[in-house]
Amino acid sequence: MKVVFFGSPGAALPSLEKILDAGHSIPLVISQPDRPAGRGKPLTPPPVKEFALRRGIPILQPAKIRRDETILDVLKQINPDVQVVVAYGQIMPGPIIYLPRFHSLNVHFSLLPKYRGASPVQWALLNGETKTGVTIFELNEKMDEGGIVAREETEILPGETAFELEERLAGLGADLLLQTLSRIETIKPQPQDNSQATYAPKIEKEQALVDWTADASQIDRRVRAFSRRPGAYTFIQGQRIKILMGRRLERTDSARRPGEIISVAKDGVEVACGRGSVYRAERLQRENKKEMDAYALSLGMKLKPGDNFE
Repeated sequence: MKVVFFGSPGAALPSLEKILDAGHSIPLVISQPDRPAGRGKPLTPPPVKEFALRRGIPILQPAKIRRDETILDVLKQINPDVQVVVAYGQIMPGPIIYLPRFHSLNVHFSLLPKYRGASPVQWALLNGETKTGVTIFELNEKMDEGGIVAREETEILPGETAFELEERLAGLGADLLLQTLSRIETIKPQPQDNSQATYAPKIEKEQALVDWTADASQIDRRVRAFSRRPGAYTFIQGQRIKILMGRRLERTDSARRPGEIISVAKDGVEVACGRGSVYRAERLQRENKKEMDAYALSLGMKLKPGDNFE
């Protein structure tokens, strides 16, 4: 089968690799443009582009696919059987969506109609969901509203971060995609129940700020949801500190005010939270510095019990 693949981040790679390994033809990959990233902000290609170049697959990177009139002409020349979309990152216009004879399939990391939108994994963790999954649906011109062709549910594991969960869902989605492609001629998409829809909009950096008046369970979910992008953060001594890893402790301490450091030890920095709950920060990172154990950072900054995170 001739497949044009749309995708950008690492989470799209398992699907791309599985399609190739199964013997399907991929004459073109379409990805997001290179973006500034890392220290010094050099232009960095998305992981899907890097993979395509290594495998010798032609790639296009339109800045705005809805305004690029050349893309449709290129696709018409290729005449794909189907298009597969995995975390591409742009809204596609109807003429492109419906061009192939089997139209376009989207691999989405939630159990639609729940968590439509750009950040379904993060919002599932933030909201304390115990289950999530992968949905493959037929793309249309509305946001994640197309007919469902396959779904697979999975438990969210204790302590699992957004990065870990997304990586696992990417693998599940790739396997489910291959099964879907194998029966594509008999697929009958099922309409979504829009009355059950919830939304997962793009995460803004400001949402990662830790509110120490919240319960430690909520703080734990925030740290796990923002584990790599953008990273949950707090302030102390006028410096922004990312919290990369930690956990809610079972014990309580109602005598301390939220944000106050209770203890500093080798296993982490314990902080008072709302309702007397306690959170232990285990991996921290100062701005523009390497991440490190919370204890090592506390020694460098001379943090002690009684100090307060803002």
